[in-house]
Amino acid sequence: MVADVAYGAGHAETLDLFFPEGRRDRLPVHIFIHGGYWRMFSKADYSYVAETVTKAGAIAVVLGYALMPAVRMATIVDQIRRARRWVGEHIATHGGDPGKLTVSGHSAGAHLATMLFDDDSRPSGIKGALLLGGIYDLRPLQGSFLAPEIAITDEEVERFSPINHDFDPSVRVELAVGANETPPFHRQAAAFAERLQTQGLVVSRTNLAAANHMSSVRDLGLAGTQAGLLMASLLG
Repeated sequence: MVADVAYGAGHAETLDLFFPEGRRDRLPVHIFIHGGYWRMFSKADYSYVAETVTKAGAIAVVLGYALMPAVRMATIVDQIRRARRWVGEHIATHGGDPGKLTVSGHSAGAHLATMLFDDDSRPSGIKGALLLGGIYDLRPLQGSFLAPEIAITDEEVERFSPINHDFDPSVRVELAVGANETPPFHRQAAAFAERLQTQGLVVSRTNLAAANHMSSVRDLGLAGTQAGLLMASLLG
């Protein structure tokens, strides 16, 4: 692997690359974006996801980004989009094919992953997306435990709620939620799936048996689990 590759000038604007064994020549590429409600964790906490990606024969790109409340949502979204541009411009030098790009994210990372194939990101160049335990309407967070920590504004709700966006119809999307997640995660996934389908995207929905919000993302890195198989299928 190659750690802390800069995609921008900011301290947090780095990514880690993980490679499968053997010769690298025009390999598929997968971007993973971590969660943490935009205010905690780092790419280093999620390196294990690369295990599933590389075993499937793809290059894993695990993104880092700055955290709220030190920065606002606009900064984070801009960082994610610039990281994706870095992949498009540079991954070939590492043996990857930017034309074989998929993306996944968990929780807030699923939210951020949608920003790579919405109206502001077209043509997206993304073949498929796995969105796990995602947040697609930010408004309920204004009255949640997060309000004192990140204080999402009305403008951020309107501008950055995926439920308000239009998306690249060529992207196939897998929406997965742990069966033991709280009801709001299931409601948001159902509403977002309907939104995508009305725009012509091919959408699948999966309830991950006996999984909760954290065990589901853990399982992304474990071969043979339901989440791991979804990831491998996205890359296949």
